[in-house]
Amino acid sequence: MSTIKDKLPQKFKEEMKELLGDEYSDFLESYNNPRTNSIRINNLKIGREKFISLKLFDIDFDKDAVDWSDIGYYIDSDLSPGKNALHDAGAFYIQEPSAMSVVGCTDIKKNEHILDLCAAPGGKSTYILSKLENTGLLVSNEIDSTRIKALGENLERFGAINSIITNTDSKRLLTFFKGYFDKVFIDAPCSGQGMFRKDEYAINDWSESKVEECVSIQKKIIEDGFAMLKDGGMLIYSTCTFTKRENEDIIEEFLANHSSAKFVNSHRIWPHKDRGEGHYCARIIKINNPLDLECDSDDYSINEINNKIKEPKNRILSKKNKKSRNNSDLVLYNEFIEGIIKRNSSFLKKVEGHNIIKKGNMIYSVPDIGIDLSGLKMLRSGICLGEIKKNRFEPSHSLASALHTEDVNFYIDFENESKEIKKYILGESIETGKSRGWILVTVDGVSIGWGKESNGVLKNKYPKGLRRAIK
Repeated sequence: MSTIKDKLPQKFKEEMKELLGDEYSDFLESYNNPRTNSIRINNLKIGREKFISLKLFDIDFDKDAVDWSDIGYYIDSDLSPGKNALHDAGAFYIQEPSAMSVVGCTDIKKNEHILDLCAAPGGKSTYILSKLENTGLLVSNEIDSTRIKALGENLERFGAINSIITNTDSKRLLTFFKGYFDKVFIDAPCSGQGMFRKDEYAINDWSESKVEECVSIQKKIIEDGFAMLKDGGMLIYSTCTFTKRENEDIIEEFLANHSSAKFVNSHRIWPHKDRGEGHYCARIIKINNPLDLECDSDDYSINEINNKIKEPKNRILSKKNKKSRNNSDLVLYNEFIEGIIKRNSSFLKKVEGHNIIKKGNMIYSVPDIGIDLSGLKMLRSGICLGEIKKNRFEPSHSLASALHTEDVNFYIDFENESKEIKKYILGESIETGKSRGWILVTVDGVSIGWGKESNGVLKNKYPKGLRRAIK
């Protein structure tokens, strides 16, 4: 019976033997070991101590901590974390542990403007959001229109507020954001050697020609990404592949051609040394004068908006001037907010500096970024708050995901293994014995969606596209 080790491409093995020397046999032997799995807590929706108290997935929070992540933990994949209702609620994200190192080992400060240039399916973007803590701005870009849907769903489930999702190439993005970002993350398209143990398809898809194709793309992307940095900003380049041609060689060539680029550090994760599938990451700072900075090298439900409509920036919209249809629609939104969300809620404080805009029948809360993005293809800008339907405002799933129990007047909470939450995720109604109107539904205190109570029954408002059976 052949093993993954037996199926590894010969050219790949030859290069790894030359690269690793005496470690090569250990590296090869690692392919006989099971793949590694981990989850990362979403601290935007649930605190670490609360998550620990739930005692999920047999995690030993000391022994199972991922070394390079403050909120990442190894788990046994047989425990199927994706089948838990808290995953649907966005309380945690399932991510390969090596990939966590890219954001986990980067110093992200509140209020920074950050670009995740190759963002789908959203692992790095969601981690960046956790570190920004609802401040600053994250632009998550994905050129592949077939992959961007998963990115949108993951950021929505995570409760993203200060984020924009764009769907374009790096050259087009540069025309809008030249010299704009504090940090640019490039998880570059690569030949995927680090996925060989995880996905046999990656072995069959690999070839020398694919490596060369990826190298060509990587050289172009890093140029555009660097140009979108502010002076003093940092570029974080990473791949899930092992070959030097897509890693060190890319960085060395780029540094040789740019006097304003200062190397900070790099790290590799190898499957024969660490509990991970493998990753490469390098960090570069952009400076005007190379003599100005010394670096320590040892440091380590979504809709498209293409045009910004000018609207008041008040956190609760004015009820005055009801003559126009547009203002009357915004009044409907305002009345909903006043009836459902507490005036002093943390959510309203988070969106206080946003523009409240109307696009078609949809109402959004959009970060004021100081740039006109007209003509830029976007999946999401800020957060969709809801829709005007037949002279009423109906809140969005995105809004529910961004709220906490302390933000709202009414909520109903179910335990993650309860029959009620399973019925809710399946899309069924639930008897509550109360009639309070719009209700935030939560699982172990984490928001998951809306329901509407009437005549003692909670009418299910969980999006049809997300409904599923949890066994």
